[in-house]
Amino acid sequence: MLHRMARRIASMKLLIEAIGWSGALLILLAYALLSTGRIEGRSRSYQWLNLVGAAGFIVNSGYNGAWPSAVLNVVWLGIGGLTLWRLRRGTQSS
Repeated sequence: MLHRMARRIASMKLLIEAIGWSGALLILLAYALLSTGRIEGRSRSYQWLNLVGAAGFIVNSGYNGAWPSAVLNVVWLGIGGLTLWRLRRGTQSS
């Protein structure tokens, strides 16, 4: 029973790490695409990459008790969500 629980905890930690690294890769990809001129900062693609990436960081940071990082990424996610909402409504200011 104890061995099974230890395996579940190890699996959960691995999943949380994978989610965090996936989030990091998405945010880095968004930045690289923006910096090379392949996407625009106000594009839906850029905003979605950042939003999903921030969600991955929130999961990882929250699980590991890194609250400053978790809060930063909640704000990051909120900015991306607000921008996507504005783009959808056609109210994004120039």
